Amino acid sequence: MDNFGIHLEPARAMLFQVGAYLPRLLIAIVIVVGGWLLAKAARFAVTRGLRAINFRVLTERSGLDAFLRQGGMEGDTTDIFGLLAFWLVILAALLVAFNGLGLSYVTALLSQVLWFLPNLFIALLILAFGSYFARFVGNTVAAYGRRSKLQDAALLGTLAQYAIVVFVVLIALDQLKVGGDIVRQSFLIILGGLVFAVALAFGLGGKDWATERIESWWPRARKPTPTAMPTSPTHPASPARDTASTRPPG
Repeated sequence: MDNFGIHLEPARAMLFQVGAYLPRLLIAIVIVVGGWLLAKAARFAVTRGLRAINFRVLTERSGLDAFLRQGGMEGDTTDIFGLLAFWLVILAALLVAFNGLGLSYVTALLSQVLWFLPNLFIALLILAFGSYFARFVGNTVAAYGRRSKLQDAALLGTLAQYAIVVFVVLIALDQLKVGGDIVRQSFLIILGGLVFAVALAFGLGGKDWATERIESWWPRARKPTPTAMPTSPTHPASPARDTASTRPPG
């Protein structure tokens, strides 16, 4: 009997651990279910709130919604924000549940993902407002060029818009900690190379073209050329007077 009790001792210890662990597991399941319900409510609130302030108008004019549709996504940027809010609450609930279960490795992994989602949220906001501002600046530059009668007004507006878009994308990537110094240095190298190439082209082979472009953009005010005074023609003597003078008297 003593030997039989010794063999049952590991089973008793295991059952005791399962009995002590089971309430924590039930609490974790309740936390996950409550987090799922709260996540659905957060998604609904964020989506309705953004649509109430007409946030879709900004993302539509900035071009983000068109970009998402070209990528095959049925929703718009507002739906993405709602989805981010949903997963933010879900991950927070999972983090609390696994922490209660004592799974430290899973908790550390979920905490890293959880801290990444707010950065993604801010990066999307930067892209939305930055793209809208870029299109506004591009349209303003193009309109000013048309009022100034510049031939390449649309091209200048497009260049200004895409320059701001590239800068905004770099800020968003820096917010996401993607690339870091490599992305910034690559952008500076490419920008410096383009500027050097344009300057070299103008200096070597594009002087005439650059002169024509500058002349078409900002024509010089030409001085009026002085006109010569018209000379009065010498009038020949009238034939009647000549015949009268040559006619013999009486």
